[in-house]
Amino acid sequence: VQAEQLGVPVQRPEVLETTALGAAFLAGLGTGVWASTDELADTWRLDARFDPDPAVRDDGTHARWLRAVERSKGWA
Repeated sequence: VQAEQLGVPVQRPEVLETTALGAAFLAGLGTGVWASTDELADTWRLDARFDPDPAVRDDGTHARWLRAVERSKGWA
């Protein structure tokens, strides 16, 4: 669904807890576990790739999705 709405491929990583993983990566970089972000890139693994199918896109769904994105911008 996201690939259709965005019009670009969406990649899902093997590790779904990306927020916790990001915090761990930053801690590891700060303490010297990893010397650079290049080393971290080697740890990323693809679970699935979703390519957009223009035939699936529904403009009504897309409009609702865009409104939801706008509403969520003030959450953080």
